[in-house]
Amino acid sequence: MAKQAQSSQQPSQFEMQPVLQLLNSGKLAEAELAANKLVARYPNTFILYNILGIAQDGLSKFADAAKNYSKALTLQPNNPDLHFNLGIALANVGQLEQSAQHYRQAIALNPNFFEAYGNLGTVLQKQGLLEEAIKYYQSALRIHEDPRGHFNLGTALRDEGKLDDAITHFKKAIALFPNYADAHNYLGECLRDQGNMEDAIKSYQDTLALNPNHAGANYNMGEFLYLAGRFDEAAEFLERSQLDDWQERALYCLYKAKRFDEFKSRLDNISSTHQKHNAPFLQTLSTHYARNFGTPDNYNFCKNGFDFVYQNSIRELAEPNSQFLKDLLNDINNTAIEGRAQGMIINGKQSAGNLFKRPEASFRKLGELVRQEFIHYKNRFAGADCELIKSFPQQLEFTSSWYVRLRSGGFVDRHIHEVGWISGAVYLVLPTLKQDPLEGCFEYGLHGDNYPQNHDDFPVGIASPAVGDIVLFPSSLFHRTIPFNSNEERICIAFDLKPEGDIFRKSNY
Repeated sequence: MAKQAQSSQQPSQFEMQPVLQLLNSGKLAEAELAANKLVARYPNTFILYNILGIAQDGLSKFADAAKNYSKALTLQPNNPDLHFNLGIALANVGQLEQSAQHYRQAIALNPNFFEAYGNLGTVLQKQGLLEEAIKYYQSALRIHEDPRGHFNLGTALRDEGKLDDAITHFKKAIALFPNYADAHNYLGECLRDQGNMEDAIKSYQDTLALNPNHAGANYNMGEFLYLAGRFDEAAEFLERSQLDDWQERALYCLYKAKRFDEFKSRLDNISSTHQKHNAPFLQTLSTHYARNFGTPDNYNFCKNGFDFVYQNSIRELAEPNSQFLKDLLNDINNTAIEGRAQGMIINGKQSAGNLFKRPEASFRKLGELVRQEFIHYKNRFAGADCELIKSFPQQLEFTSSWYVRLRSGGFVDRHIHEVGWISGAVYLVLPTLKQDPLEGCFEYGLHGDNYPQNHDDFPVGIASPAVGDIVLFPSSLFHRTIPFNSNEERICIAFDLKPEGDIFRKSNY
């Protein structure tokens, strides 16, 4: 039997009215069902595919929405709003390059489409293309100045390490919209990074006055209070935040406050009820408690962390007269990157922002080489019975990357990277005039941060890197730089890797 020809007719106004009423009244599931019934009868109707896309977008069915927006575009290919909506749906399913293409098409069709400039900036920022993202945010603001545009530009400038400029734009966002809670919180984070804790705390408090349940501000206040040793207060803010590693940090407060019975009860509950032991900070706490009290370590993110320290040489840096090394040092010395206040660093400084997201070719090249080393690391320990390897990140994205410059007498005190999964450093300049062979070396261990100690039996390990070496290790391990005394510099680039998740907290258009 011959196939019946598809109808070229369009639905009548009488047929369309109920669908539009459902959509406009927010009954998205009903609107989707009704539109699907009509599109089966009228397969060449632009508005039905558009309605389906809008309804499915609102229902978080982003893949279905993208398909229907694409079908609508075959019928109206020069519709800028449709390209814009398709860009949003594609971004929500992680197809960032395709999303950017449709935002660019929306801009080409409507050069004053400031929302498309802003969303394109957001997609580019997620891809680590900060310089290009900043240009599009600035273009959006030239067309239409609004608080969200200033906020998004502020987040990109902060990622570039331009804290003063970021602060300027967060303040502009607040001036235009005083109740912009996210802008108050991010302003506080920039002020914190500059070491201005008094004003940072005021910004967090301003955020919480607008939204007492703001996750980021509660978390930031909790972090400040536990660093100040006010553990009971800190735990309350962390509990309210429910953000990132709040549970580990709340346990940290119990441990530091020596509330050991409560700490052990909660740790045992987490260890027994969580199918995956995927919190490095919990491993730090669990291992320390087990060593401290002579009990079994029941958490298995990476309970034998010393076995997972990796050291290798990066050929492009280690070769004699390496031009790549010269380029990196030149960019570190001559690029305008602001410093981040860091109390653990003595006689030295740390860069602000995310170094591997900056536009300089040397930093981007190093980021790619480090990604390759992460793959080697995964292959080296393949099959290991711990969550560190079992849940090794599929997407190798750096939550942070920064340089540390130390001078004579300089060191970084014992610490962990609470928000990392695997941490590491690449060594560019090392002291050579040593009175002791351990000066300037990398030390890792199970104790630090003035954790409560019942004894001193906490082992340490030493890595003695050469220029061009990379050292990778589980973020659960304490580590420090052993002080050196010669009149030289020690320069490394450090970084954290973490599985995909809430590593990009920002508002979008």
